[in-house]
Amino acid sequence: MSDNQVDVVQLPTVSESGQVAQADTYVHEAHYPINPLDMALQNHIAKLTGGISPASVSLAWMDWAMHLATSPGKQMELVGLAQRQAAEWPPFLKKKLLQISQTAGAQSAEPEISEATSDTRFADKAWQQWPYNVMSKAFLQSQDFWEVATSGVRGMTAHHEDVVNFMSRQLLDMVSPSNSPLLNPEVIQASVNSGGKNLASGFVHLLQDLGMEFPHHHEFNEQSDHADRPQYQPGHDVAITPGKVVFRNHLIELIQYTPQTTQVYAEPLLIVPSWIMKYYILDLSHHNSMVRFLVEKGHTVFIISWRNPDKDDRNLGMDDYVEHGLYAALSVVNDATNGRAIHTVGYCLGGTLLAIGAAALARNNGISAVSKPIAQIASVTLLAAQTDFSEPGELGLFIDESQLAMLDALMWKQGYLDGKQMSGSFQLLNSRDLIWSKIMRDYQLGLRTQPNDLMSWNSDTTRLPYRMHSEYLKHLFLHNDLAKGHYEVHGRAIALNDIRVPMFVVGTAKDHVSPWRSVYKIHVLTDTPIEFVLASGGHNAGIVSEPGHAHRTYQYLPESMRNKTYNDPDAWQAEAMTEQGSWWIYWQDWLKHHSDEKQVKAIKPKSDATLGDAPGTYVFEK
Repeated sequence: MSDNQVDVVQLPTVSESGQVAQADTYVHEAHYPINPLDMALQNHIAKLTGGISPASVSLAWMDWAMHLATSPGKQMELVGLAQRQAAEWPPFLKKKLLQISQTAGAQSAEPEISEATSDTRFADKAWQQWPYNVMSKAFLQSQDFWEVATSGVRGMTAHHEDVVNFMSRQLLDMVSPSNSPLLNPEVIQASVNSGGKNLASGFVHLLQDLGMEFPHHHEFNEQSDHADRPQYQPGHDVAITPGKVVFRNHLIELIQYTPQTTQVYAEPLLIVPSWIMKYYILDLSHHNSMVRFLVEKGHTVFIISWRNPDKDDRNLGMDDYVEHGLYAALSVVNDATNGRAIHTVGYCLGGTLLAIGAAALARNNGISAVSKPIAQIASVTLLAAQTDFSEPGELGLFIDESQLAMLDALMWKQGYLDGKQMSGSFQLLNSRDLIWSKIMRDYQLGLRTQPNDLMSWNSDTTRLPYRMHSEYLKHLFLHNDLAKGHYEVHGRAIALNDIRVPMFVVGTAKDHVSPWRSVYKIHVLTDTPIEFVLASGGHNAGIVSEPGHAHRTYQYLPESMRNKTYNDPDAWQAEAMTEQGSWWIYWQDWLKHHSDEKQVKAIKPKSDATLGDAPGTYVFEK
C-alpha cells in the first residue's frame, strides 16, 4: 500500500423507522505504508507478548544500563543505599532472635525498629512474626533499592525511565513472598484452620474463571460463592431508568429518558459516554444512576449507546465517531426539542470526542463537515476527559512509535482491539491489586469478593475498531495534536480555543487513566469560563459519586477567590475549598444557572415499537 493509497469506508445508516438507508462513503488516508509480511510477523509477536513491544522494552533497558554505566555518582549512591540496608540487618535479627528466646511478655533492651509499611500485601500481623518478617523485610528493601536504581539516572529519556521503573516493579511483584502459598502466613493459617478447604475452593474458582465446568460439592459451598453471586443485567438490575430508543444507525443508539417532572428545563442534556465500556456506567442501579438523578431534577436527558464494533468495522475512524456518533445525536436532540440549545456532557474518551466535535462546530458556525446544520450547544461538561495528552499518566508507558506499531499489528488481522486485550493493559497498571492480590485472595485463600454493579459493568467489555484506535493513539496520545492545534476533523485542523460556551470540568483525585492535572490543562487550551471540580475517588468511582455516598468529597474554587490570571493545578488545589458529599449537586446547580429560568412542558420520547425501549439492543452486544 502506498502513502497515497486510501481506504473507503461504507457506513450504512438506519432511519428512525429502522430501515437501512443508502450507505454514506468516507475516504481516509492511510497512516503509513503497510507491508502484509511485516504485519503478519509482528501480529504473531504481539500475540505472544500481549501487545507489548519487545523492542520498546529492550531500548528502555539499554538506555538505563548505558547511562548508569557512565554515572559513577549514581553507582556510589546505590552502593551507599545497599550498605545502609545491610546495616539494618544485625540489630533487626538480634531483636527477633531475642524475642524468640525470651519468655512471652519479656521486653528487649534494644531500640525498636519500625516495621510499618504501606504495602497492603504485608499488612497482616502474621507478617511480623518469624520467619515471615525476614522475607517481607528483604522484599521491601529490594523494592526500595530498585525504585532508586531505576529513577534519576542522568541522561535517560523520561519515557524510558518510566518504562524501566514500571517493569522493575512488575518483575518484583511477581516474586513477592505474598504470592506463594508456601511462604504466605495468611494462606498457611487458612489452610490449617480449614483443613485445606481454602485451596480446594481456590481451585474451583480458578476453573470457573477459566470457563470450565466443575461439579458443585457441599464441602466447597461455604468457601465458594461464585455460582451464587448476583448478576447485574442491563434493563433488569442496571440501566433501568425508563426511556425509549429514538434513533439508531450503524454506530449508535440514542436513548431519550422519560421525564419524571411535568415541567423541565428548556435546554436538554446529551450525554456522550466512552465507547471503551458500555454506556450504563452513568445509569447503574436506582440509587447511583446519574441519569435518574438528572431526570428527577427536571432535565430532559438523552444518552448515546455505542454499538460494539466487529471485524467488518475495522475502517471506522475518529471522523466517523464525530459525524455518525456525536453529530447524529446532536441533530436528533435538536429536532426532538424544537431547536433548543443543548447542554452536552462527555465522559472519558466521550469527553475528548465532545471537545473535538464542539471545536469543529464552533469553527464551522454549527455546520458539520458534510454541510448539515447540527445544533446550538449551551454548555460543555467534561468528566475525567483529557484534551492535552502530554502527561497521560501511566498509560503513557504503552505509548511510543514501537509500541503503537505492535498494537497496530495486533489489531490488523482481527480488525479491532478486543476488550480482554485492552483490560489486560489496565490490569498491568495496578497489577499488585488487580492480579497478584486477586490470585492470593481468590485462588489461595479461596475467597470471593462480592460483586457490585460497578464491578459487573467493568467486566462488560467492548471492542475498538482498528482505524479509530490507531488514530486515537497516534494523533492524541503520541503526537498530542489536539493540544497543539494540529488535530484534523475531515481534513481541517481545529482549535479548542474556538469553544466559547461555558465549561464544567471534573477531574478525579486518584485517576490513573485521566490524571486530574492532565484534565486541568483545559484551562490553557480554551478562553471560556471554566468551572473546575476535583472529586475524590478514581476514574470510575469518582464520577459515580451519588448524593448520600459515604466519605465522598469534592474541591472547587469559589468565584470570589479566583484570580484573573492562570493558576497552576497545585496552586489551585492549595486554595480550593473542600466540600463533603456529591459533586453532582454542585454540577446540577451550575446547569440550572446556565439554563433558562423559565421551565417548559416536558417532552415525552417518541414511542416506536421498531426501535424499542431503553436500554436498547446495542448494550447487549458481546
